[in-house]
Amino acid sequence: MTDQDELVPVGKVIGTHGIKGLLKVYSYSGNIESLQSSKIVLLKAPDGALREYSLKSVSAHAGGFIVGLNDFSDINQVLSLNGSELCLKRSQLPVPGEDEYYWRDLLGLAVLTDQGIELGTVVDIFETGSSDIYVVRGASKEYLIPAIADVIAHIDIVGKKMIITPLDGLLDL
Repeated sequence: MTDQDELVPVGKVIGTHGIKGLLKVYSYSGNIESLQSSKIVLLKAPDGALREYSLKSVSAHAGGFIVGLNDFSDINQVLSLNGSELCLKRSQLPVPGEDEYYWRDLLGLAVLTDQGIELGTVVDIFETGSSDIYVVRGASKEYLIPAIADVIAHIDIVGKKMIITPLDGLLDL
């Protein structure tokens, strides 16, 4: 699989919506534009099985999406899709701008301070109102690193590392 074919999870099917075969999807990013511009989506079942579907409709709904797939018009046809991850191919997504990254690319990066101290690896990311927070797990401690310019000095996706300049007390929390 090439980088352009790499699957990027954009949400998870958390239920059905109505009786006409629509799916309620929890959004991982809140970005509906990439999904709306796609004609094809892939659903990855909890058992890992991957199926491609033609997208009929997508709309924003309660912080997520309501998705309609072609060939499904009844709730009973889509019940088995609950729990599946909704994925796009990387080639279907816009290229991130300068100093923008897909969360998927940040997970697994080694995190070091600008003094060369290894803190651990980015294992999770969550949104707050003002900025994302990187959860960095080390050998014996977990750090919450705010994704702000004052802290994030450099991100090297190819080299798989992130350099931070910790604010006073940040690593003591």
